[in-house]
Parts: sequence; structure tokens; C-alpha cells
Amino acid sequence: MIKGYLLLKLVPGLESDALSHIRAVPGVSDVNLVFGQWDAIATIEAKSLFELSRIIVSEIRGIQGVQDTATLVQGDL
Repeated sequence: MIKGYLLLKLVPGLESDALSHIRAVPGVSDVNLVFGQWDAIATIEAKSLFELSRIIVSEIRGIQGVQDTATLVQGDL
């Protein structure tokens, strides 16, 4: 199982709708608002790196109100 953390910049005024849609995406296990350079962080779990990429590119980035993203993939030591 691959776990990724998606940092999100949201369009002002569309945050609530965007977060509701992000929470409904299969594979998204958690979404939290944060303060600073980013507006929210989502935790995504997928069976493979390819599936993680598909969720982010095909589903989350297309949601109205999502302005920018950065992905951090969890690593193991």
C-alpha cells in the first residue's frame, strides 16, 4: 500500500465545496485545513504509485476550487 500526502492550494470562496468533493474521492482517507503556504492536506492511500497518480491527476486536480497541488509520497526506512 502506498500512502501520499497531497498539499492543496484552494481558490478563495470555493474551499468548502472543494473539500467536500475531495473527501468523497475513493482513496482519500483524511483531509485537514492548515494555515501557511498551503490551505489543506489530504492523505491518500492506493495500491500502487500508478493508482496514487491517477487519483491525484484524474480526480482531485479536476475539482473546481483546486488551484495547485504538491504530492509527498511516504517512504519507509
